Amino acid sequence: MADAEQSDVSSVSTIAVTAAVGAVIFLFVLLCSIGRKEKKENDKDENDQQVKKSEKISEKGSKRSRANVRSKKTAHVPLSHPWLCCTLKGHGANILSADFSPNGKYFLTAAEDRSLMLWSVKEFPQKEHKFIRGTVELDHATKVSFSPDSKAFLTCLFNENTIRIFRIGKKEDTGNVTLAASFDFPKQTHSAEIISIGISSSGKFIMTCHRDTQLNVWTIKGELLAAIDTHQMNNSYGAVSHCGRFVASSGFTPDIKVWEVVFDKSGNFKEAKRAFELKGHGAGVHSFSFNSDSSRMVSVSKDGTWKYWNTDVKYEYDQDPKLLLTGTLSNPCLRLIVLSPDARTIVIAGDTTISVCNALTGKEEEVIENVHSESISSLIFDISGKYFVSMGDKHAQVFHNITGYRATVADLEEKERKSPGGAMKERLRVQIQEARSSLSAIMDAATNGHADSK
Repeated sequence: MADAEQSDVSSVSTIAVTAAVGAVIFLFVLLCSIGRKEKKENDKDENDQQVKKSEKISEKGSKRSRANVRSKKTAHVPLSHPWLCCTLKGHGANILSADFSPNGKYFLTAAEDRSLMLWSVKEFPQKEHKFIRGTVELDHATKVSFSPDSKAFLTCLFNENTIRIFRIGKKEDTGNVTLAASFDFPKQTHSAEIISIGISSSGKFIMTCHRDTQLNVWTIKGELLAAIDTHQMNNSYGAVSHCGRFVASSGFTPDIKVWEVVFDKSGNFKEAKRAFELKGHGAGVHSFSFNSDSSRMVSVSKDGTWKYWNTDVKYEYDQDPKLLLTGTLSNPCLRLIVLSPDARTIVIAGDTTISVCNALTGKEEEVIENVHSESISSLIFDISGKYFVSMGDKHAQVFHNITGYRATVADLEEKERKSPGGAMKERLRVQIQEARSSLSAIMDAATNGHADSK
């Protein structure tokens, strides 16, 4: 009995020892397995980090390459041309629109980077060009237009597709000029993109021309006066005449339609009635322009021609405008056209090229190429007709209107020959001498290298 009990104790001890040894071995194997797994995970993490690092380096290189491509594509090459007065620099993105103030003092530009810049016209001939900077909050302006008193301006907002009015003021403490947002027009239910804006010289109404067939007339407080259907399938351009009487549009159809915005003697709006049409192009009209008193107009079409019109007619008696000249475009890319205030110079632009024509003879006098690094987006004359300005990248190129000076001399000389004599003939001689002196001074400056890009 005692031997049996001793044998049982011995068996239990052996099992316990075996179990303990097995547990130790199992624990050792488990620890080794965990160690190998952690090593594999660490190795994997290191490999992943190296791959990510390589990808980041590759991505940076790719971005740098793309940036280099973009910078090479949009790099500004200084323009050198004898007609160039100056280059206005300051915007950080492409300039989309510009306008001159009616008092002739200011030039306003708006760019994609939300910036607005107000320049002094009298500083154009100088080497340095200062500007007042403003910002379009949470949006950017695609179009700008000065008010008649030159104390405010309209902007067309890209995202909101509506009008915001800015005031030009001064800080009380410093007297510095400021550009401050005043108010926005109510959000429009009409959603088609606004492609053109303008304000009448009387300040009585504002026009918006839309991408579809809509042309709207508003009060300066944003109340809708008239909604005009142009029936042109789509609009390509719209404008308010400089005299403040007319609004007009062009589009897919080969004509320009003009309406008179009529007010009664008390200043109350009556109607927007059809005035006249310019017919003669063989395809859709890209754009058009009025002179200062709306007695002349020009247009440029997809048919490869530009036309010069006499619009000094009594349309209320069914008189039609008269076609004075038809010119052939020297470059099919030309789409933007402007007429000088005195109706003596026609400037047409497209892509990166500008063509300058004499409106009296129809002759193309100058072709200026590679004006901008990107397509020209805006073209405008100043109120005096001394300059025309193009926008196409971050810069505005200001040119002397040499053709205008030449046409003025020729026109005045013709009037002098027809003049019977006396005081009139003497006044014409003085005007001829002044025009010749101005032209000579500009060309002399160009010869001496002062008209290059500054």
